[in-house]
Amino acid sequence: MNPPTITPDGIAHLRTITNEYGVLARDALVDVAVEDHVVPGPTGAPDVVVTVLRAEESGRAEPRAGLLHIHGGGMVAGHRMVGLDWALEWMGAVPMVVASVEYRLAPEHPHPAPVEDCYAAFTWLADHADELGIDPGRIVVEGGSAGGGLAAGLSLMARDRGVPPPAAQMLICPMLDDRARTPSSTELDGEGLWDRTSNATGWSALLGPAAGGPDVPSYAAPARADSLAGLPPAYVDAASVETFRDEAVEYATRLWHAGGQAELHVWPGGFHGFDSVAPTAVLSRDARAARVNWIRRTIGRQA
Repeated sequence: MNPPTITPDGIAHLRTITNEYGVLARDALVDVAVEDHVVPGPTGAPDVVVTVLRAEESGRAEPRAGLLHIHGGGMVAGHRMVGLDWALEWMGAVPMVVASVEYRLAPEHPHPAPVEDCYAAFTWLADHADELGIDPGRIVVEGGSAGGGLAAGLSLMARDRGVPPPAAQMLICPMLDDRARTPSSTELDGEGLWDRTSNATGWSALLGPAAGGPDVPSYAAPARADSLAGLPPAYVDAASVETFRDEAVEYATRLWHAGGQAELHVWPGGFHGFDSVAPTAVLSRDARAARVNWIRRTIGRQA
């Protein structure tokens, strides 16, 4: 369904596609309570809608883990119901409450609107942990593609602003670097689900003429951060044949060099979004199982 190359005049078409792609229908959520919350947005900006998923279990009193889901879409497309099939798998493995944020999209809302919306959702989730039945010490921020980049930017923001950080960050094929300076960022042209032209379109929408230049903030492009010290443990994965491969590997490496923890997977022969496009393939099942196992080890313990 997705064309390999997205140019600025193709953003509207991409939005039409992603409005239907990978969407979890509310009526398919059996035994899962679904609540929409309107939470305070960034200062001077509109409020943010957050959808909360919670398994309906009677007699359960202990707090659960929490997870903030940030959808993908190249910074220009998607919505909060996209990608929640991942979250349902994780909810089956670890008792958790999932919140998914409807952040504003570029180019209508360039940086810092998307990451600030995600940060507002995270702080709301942490501030309301008790009433949501969440252990505030076990909240993970997670996202795929653009959502992975926003999860990384949010983690940097929390560190620098001195708020209690996420317990961990889950960066699935993350969009981290606007500079197109690695082999993988330029080698796909007219093939795959997000080639070098699509990547340039997404970054230009988010950053305008600053994209690729010297003055891009790290909250927009986390690979730009001077230091990755003091960040939460990370799960980082990518496919071997995708635009984001090299920047994902570099980000995990820099986390290690800064004294942090990272679990890195590069899935051989995979393409961007392979486990969503072909979920029953052996490689896809392995990738999804690795994420479940990391979640169990990271936030699966009881408080």
